[in-house]
Amino acid sequence: MNNMTLAQSYLRKASDRLDILSLLLNKGAYSHVIREAQEIVELALKGMLRSAGIQTPKFHDVGGILLEHRDKYPEDVASQIERSAEISKRLRKERGLSFCGDIDFIPTEEYRLEDA
Repeated sequence: MNNMTLAQSYLRKASDRLDILSLLLNKGAYSHVIREAQEIVELALKGMLRSAGIQTPKFHDVGGILLEHRDKYPEDVASQIERSAEISKRLRKERGLSFCGDIDFIPTEEYRLEDA
C-alpha cells in the first residue's frame, strides 16, 4: 500500500458516506448528520494530505496541517483549503456532542435542521 492508494480509499469512504447524509436528513436525525459530516470531512482532508505524500496525524481536525501545505495543491484546490479547514474545525467541535451528548445536552433533542 502507498499514500495514493490509501488516499483513494479515504476518498471512496467519504463518498460512500455522503450517500447516507440525505437519508439521515430526511429522517430528521440531525445529530447523526453532523457526526457523519464530520467523518466525511475528516476522511476527505486526510485523503488530500495522503495524496500529497503527507503523513496524517491521529487526530480529527487536520485543517491546520492542510493549510500549512496548501502550496502542494493546484490553485483551484488551494483556494478552497481555508474554507475546508474552517468547516473541519467547526465539525470537530461538534463531534463528541453530536454522538454521545452530555448530561445537559441530548443530541437528538438539541440539533435542528439549520444545524445539520
